[in-house]
Amino acid sequence: MPATVPTVLTARALLLDMDGTLVNSDAVVERVWRRWADRHGLNGDEVMKIVHGRQGFASMAVLLPHRPMEQNLADNARMLAEETADLDGVVPVPGAADFMASLRELPHALVTSADVALSSARMAAAGLPMPEVRITAESVGASKPDPEGFLKGAAELGVAPADCVAFEDSGAGITAARAAGMPVVGVGPRAALHAPDAVVGDLRAVRVEALEGGLLRVHAG
Repeated sequence: MPATVPTVLTARALLLDMDGTLVNSDAVVERVWRRWADRHGLNGDEVMKIVHGRQGFASMAVLLPHRPMEQNLADNARMLAEETADLDGVVPVPGAADFMASLRELPHALVTSADVALSSARMAAAGLPMPEVRITAESVGASKPDPEGFLKGAAELGVAPADCVAFEDSGAGITAARAAGMPVVGVGPRAALHAPDAVVGDLRAVRVEALEGGLLRVHAG
């Protein structure tokens, strides 16, 4: 078979999702959400199709559309605390450490649906450095798939949204980045289902090159 030709994208900044993109937290997410599904008499497999990428209250609003939002927000707060305390099985996505090291001097930001406590706990558990610019659940009024988080990340870096490349693993995240006007590198098997601009199995297949004039060249694949 012929070798796969990498997709090459040009940017001035990178915006990085956390769960599923930099950190593999699937084991915790499965445990917490399947327990929640059992409590509400929902099918766990169907619940897992919804929850990746969104803030918890937004997933609950999709799954229990007639439940008052106050109950979703209260449930979400409890689940965030539960997830923050449960770090068993939280590991870096392959290649994440080298990828983050390569970005040390380059413009990048974390754009996550996790809150400050959960993102801090999971990045630390995975042994990954926290970007100086971090957009979390507290930073936005709307969850992915709304583009607000990605737009705020670009604004914090002082870069036009169209000059950013987003890295995402979920349908909600890819939709959010697209709505913000950004090309998307999809990481992992979930991403491949949503036709991002490039797909990689993990971050070992990504290389970022700094060019003159503040440009970045992203090789994905």
